[in-house]
Amino acid sequence: MMTATAKSVDLQLRNEVDVNGRHVIVTDEPERLGGTDAGPAPHELMAAMLASCVSTMITMYARTRGWELRDLSVEVTYDPESTPRRVEIRVHLPEGLTADQVRRLRRVAHTCPAKRSLEVGFTFDEQLIVGGNESEPTVSRMTSSPAPASSSTVPASCYLG
Repeated sequence: MMTATAKSVDLQLRNEVDVNGRHVIVTDEPERLGGTDAGPAPHELMAAMLASCVSTMITMYARTRGWELRDLSVEVTYDPESTPRRVEIRVHLPEGLTADQVRRLRRVAHTCPAKRSLEVGFTFDEQLIVGGNESEPTVSRMTSSPAPASSSTVPASCYLG
């Protein structure tokens, strides 16, 4: 199980997000929306999550095979306004790889757990708890289960090149 707890900093739009009790990420909104732009906006983390996940999976695979991928980079473009949402993933590989290596790395790029989670879909159970104590009465509870997404409803392109 993974956890994240966000706490507002000084009643501003900036949040310190504790991730699994081991790391803290700062999020904020841009100045034009009333924030101080001290970190990425929460919805901007979607592209960052996908880019780092794909890069990590490829690097782990290459490392176990002794392949050096010094110039590896993963670029993700996320359009939060489109319906359905659109994500483009471009994996930039270094020169000199064989066709077989490129084919294997393409397959590995598709194994990113974050991407796979988005493709499958989520069920949300949201609760508003009064007084910060779960023994207090729940003010509101909402559970939603969107239809599972398929690759045809959540287009994601992955370019290796």
